[in-house]
Amino acid sequence: MHIKSKPLVGKILGVSLASSLCLLGVNVNAAGLTVEKLNQLNSVHSATVSPNGDYLVYGHKQVNGKERVSNLFLKTLNADTDSTLQLTNHSTTESNVVWAHQNDAIYFLSARSGSSQVWKLNLGGGEAIQITDLEVAVNGIKLSPDDKKMALTLSVFPDCKDLACTKSRIDALKKQPNKGREYDQLMVRHWDTWKDGQFNHLFVGDVHQDKVTNIIDLTKGLETDVPAKPFAGMEEVNFSADSKSIVYSAKAPSRDQAWQTNYDLWQVDFASGKTTNLTESNKAWDSQPVFSNDGRYMAYAAMSKPGAESDRFAVMLKDLVTGKVKEVAPLWDRSVRSIAFAPDSRNLYVTAQDIGQVSVFVINIQFGDIKSLYNDGSSSIVGISGDNVIISKKDLASPADLYALSSDGTTLRQLTNINQEKLADVEFGEYSQFNFKGWNDEVVHGYWVKPVGFKAGNKYPIAFLIHGGPQGSFGNNFSTRWNPQLWAGAGYAVVMIDFHGSTGYGQKFTDSINQDWGGKPLEDLQKGLEAVTKQQPWLDKNNACALGGSYGGYMVNWIAGNWSDQFKCLVNHAGLFDMRMFYGVTEELWFAEQDFGGSYMAVKENYEKFNPVNYINEWKTPMLVIHGEKDFRVPYGQGLAAFTVLQRKNIESKLLMFPNENHWILNGDNKVQWYQNVLSWMDKYTAK
Repeated sequence: MHIKSKPLVGKILGVSLASSLCLLGVNVNAAGLTVEKLNQLNSVHSATVSPNGDYLVYGHKQVNGKERVSNLFLKTLNADTDSTLQLTNHSTTESNVVWAHQNDAIYFLSARSGSSQVWKLNLGGGEAIQITDLEVAVNGIKLSPDDKKMALTLSVFPDCKDLACTKSRIDALKKQPNKGREYDQLMVRHWDTWKDGQFNHLFVGDVHQDKVTNIIDLTKGLETDVPAKPFAGMEEVNFSADSKSIVYSAKAPSRDQAWQTNYDLWQVDFASGKTTNLTESNKAWDSQPVFSNDGRYMAYAAMSKPGAESDRFAVMLKDLVTGKVKEVAPLWDRSVRSIAFAPDSRNLYVTAQDIGQVSVFVINIQFGDIKSLYNDGSSSIVGISGDNVIISKKDLASPADLYALSSDGTTLRQLTNINQEKLADVEFGEYSQFNFKGWNDEVVHGYWVKPVGFKAGNKYPIAFLIHGGPQGSFGNNFSTRWNPQLWAGAGYAVVMIDFHGSTGYGQKFTDSINQDWGGKPLEDLQKGLEAVTKQQPWLDKNNACALGGSYGGYMVNWIAGNWSDQFKCLVNHAGLFDMRMFYGVTEELWFAEQDFGGSYMAVKENYEKFNPVNYINEWKTPMLVIHGEKDFRVPYGQGLAAFTVLQRKNIESKLLMFPNENHWILNGDNKVQWYQNVLSWMDKYTAK
C-alpha cells in the first residue's frame, strides 16, 4: 500500500483539533488538487549529469499566472557540499543541454536570437555565446566524447542542395498557405501535422571554441526522419566511444512507411563516409544505441515482431571486438524504456514498466542477472554520478522531481523540490494498488484513489477511468492530462484497472488484447469493478461514471452497447466509434494491422467483431463526447459520428470540440474547459 495523505487525528493533551493538526504538519486549510493549480505547477526539464558525475544541470520552468520563465541551474551532487547555482537568466527557454567532456562547459538550444540555435556556456564565467547561425532551426544536439564533433538534427527538404534552399521553400509555403498538397504514397499526415516534404535529417559538424563548422548532412537526399517523428529524440543518436563514428535509429526510405516498423541502427564512419546497417537481419524495431565507456560494447533495445509497436523491447548487446550480438536477460519479460551503461561498463541501468510502476533495474551484461533498484512510482534515468543513479521520479501524489538513487538501491536522496510551496495547501487523495481475478482467473491489477476529505462510513461516487493504448497503463504516475487527483479533489473516488492488454505485466499479457479488443478487457473491467467495490465498501458501485480516451474512448463506446446499465454517465474522449472507417483514416496503419491481424480488406471480420457502431441499438446512457480537430490518430469524425447517433436516438449528450488540439488536450485554458465539462457532466448524473 502507498498511503500519501496524512490521517486525521483527535485532540492531543487537550489541544484543539486544528492546533493538533498544525503541530503534526497538517495544513488544516488544504484542499484537493484542481486543474487551475495543476496548470500552475513548476516543472523540471533537460536534466543532465556532468561526465565526471560531480554536477547536475537542469531546466526549471516556473509558472506564475500566464508568465512562464525557464532557466538552467547547476547543482553539486556531493551530499556533503549541497549547493545550487542559477546559470541563465533569459526570457527564452534553454533545452537539450549537453556537457563538454572536460566538465568545463555546457551546450544547449535556445531561440534567444530568433530561431533555435546552439549556444555554449563556459562554467568558469561569462555569458553564453551562440555557436551556430543556420538558416533553419536546430531541433537536437549531441556531442562526441572527444568534444570535437557535434551532431545536429534539422528539418529539411531532402531534394534541396543546401539549407538556404530549405529556408526559401519554407518561406514560400508560408506565403501560399492554401496551396493544394500533392501525394503519391502514405503517410500523408502524422499525429497532428500534414506531410509537407520536410524530414528530420542528421548533420555533423566540427566544434571550435566559438563556432560549429563544416556541417554536413549524413542522411542527405533520404526521405526518412532522424530522429523519428513525432516523439523520438536524441536518445536515438549516439557517438561511438572513440568518436570515429555515429549510430542512429531510422527507417529505410520505402513506400510501406505507414504499415511497417522496421527501424534499423545505421552507423556512419567519419573517415570513409560509409553508412552501414547494423541490424539489417532484424525486421522489427531497433532503438536507443548506447556505448560503454571502455568502447567494448554497444547496447540497444530491439523488438522481434515486425509491424508491432507494442512488442517487448529486449536489451541487446553487441561486442564491438568480436562482432557478436546477444540478448541480455532473455528470460526477463519486461520491455525496457531507457538504457545507460554503469561506469564499470559491465552493468546496465535500465527502466521498464513493472506492475503499475516504471522501475529502475540494474542488469549484469555477462550473466543477465537482474536486480530491482527502485520500484515505487514512475522513474526515468537522467545520468550516473559515481555510486548513484540520478533519476526523475513522480507518483500518483507527486509531480516529477530529481533524486539520487544509490547503485545498490538502498537510499534515495531528493535533489529538487520545485513545487514545495505550490503544493503546501494541496491535499492529495490516499491511494493504493489492488488486484483481483480477471479473465480466465488471471491476476489483474489496478489502483483506487480516495476522495479528498474522505470520511469513513460514507459511500462515494466512482470515476471509472479507462486508459488508452490499448497497450498502456494507468499506474503510479502523475499526469498533466488524465490526473486521478483532479477527480479526487472534486469529491470522487477513482478506480483504474490495468486490464488484459496493458503494459508492465509481461508480453503475453500485453499481446492478449490482439484481435480481442472488446473481449478480455471488458471482462476485466466488469470483474475489477465488482471486486474493488467489495474490497473497499466506501466505493459506491451503483453510482459511477466511466471515462476514457483513445482506446479508453473506444471502450466507453463499447460499454455503451454492451454494459450500459452499470453507469450513470459516460465520457468519450477521442474514442474509436467505427472500426471500418478508422482503418481508412488513421495514419499509423501498422497499429491497426497488428492489433486486428491484418488490413481491413484482408480480415474484415476481425474489425467488425468488436465494432462499437454495430451495437448502437443498445445505446441509452448519457454521454459527453470530446475531440480535437487536429487529431489524426483518431480523426474527429469518429467523435462527431458518435454524437450524431446519440442525438438522433434522443440520448442526453454533449459534444466538446477543440479546433487546435490533437489526440491530447495540451493547452492550459483548454484543460480547464475540459475538466469543467467533464466534472459538471458527472455532477449532473451522480449524487455526492
